[in-house]
Amino acid sequence: MKSSRIAVVGAVLAITLVAALALSQTVKPVHMHDHGMFGEHMLGFFADYLNLTDAQQAQIKQIMDNQKSTVRPLFQQMGQSHQAMRQLVQSGSFDEAKARTIATQQAQTMIELEVQKAKMESAMFQVLTPDQQSKMVEFMNKRQQRFMKHMQEPPTQNQ
Repeated sequence: MKSSRIAVVGAVLAITLVAALALSQTVKPVHMHDHGMFGEHMLGFFADYLNLTDAQQAQIKQIMDNQKSTVRPLFQQMGQSHQAMRQLVQSGSFDEAKARTIATQQAQTMIELEVQKAKMESAMFQVLTPDQQSKMVEFMNKRQQRFMKHMQEPPTQNQ
């Protein structure tokens, strides 16, 4: 049960990150962190954290821009299937076969989003120097450990 919950939360977080990165229109210069889109903020954070050069930032921005045309339709598909599932739930007569069809479509779209996310992250990772790659791996490992620790905590109950 916990592993499926972890998988779902992880998938949602991954999709959110990919969406934010893919849909960001511009990348602000390193020291201009405003409250723009999540992707801009994250790129700014990692630009500072990893001490990315202007050339590296430009390469990463290009990778993100190149993925937009692939990822945007996938998010539209996710939105449409989410809407279809919501309409099915609210229709008053539940059709399990139809729910399974919609869920299968969502799963296939999520698979494609994960593949595109991995492709984009791999391309971005290759832009980094070996030292930056090590620092990024360390950061992601610590993040994963915090996430796993959080997932092991018992859920709180509102009283």
